[in-house]
Amino acid sequence: MRCYNKLQRLRCGIKNTMTADQLQSIIRAGLSCEHLTVEGDGRHWYATIVSAAFEGQRSVARQRLVYATLGERIKTDEVHAVSMKTLTPAEWAAKAAEAQ
Repeated sequence: MRCYNKLQRLRCGIKNTMTADQLQSIIRAGLSCEHLTVEGDGRHWYATIVSAAFEGQRSVARQRLVYATLGERIKTDEVHAVSMKTLTPAEWAAKAAEAQ
């Protein structure tokens, strides 16, 4: 069952909206991150994730790693949508250097 509105979310057992800190903790628990920022409204999220686990991975494979950390939370719609930027530490350092 998808849990889109408040009543459906209650039927799915989802009582509270997730916070950015909670989502960060979930991702960090399943993926070693050198840098992680999460912003959003409790259902729609934007994350920047820097992890050595992304080395040699294409974008889709990186996203699958992140989604794997979310597990059932995606299936039950506790986390509805996550837009993400996934970078290796070297890519993150290169972006930082470009910004200077």
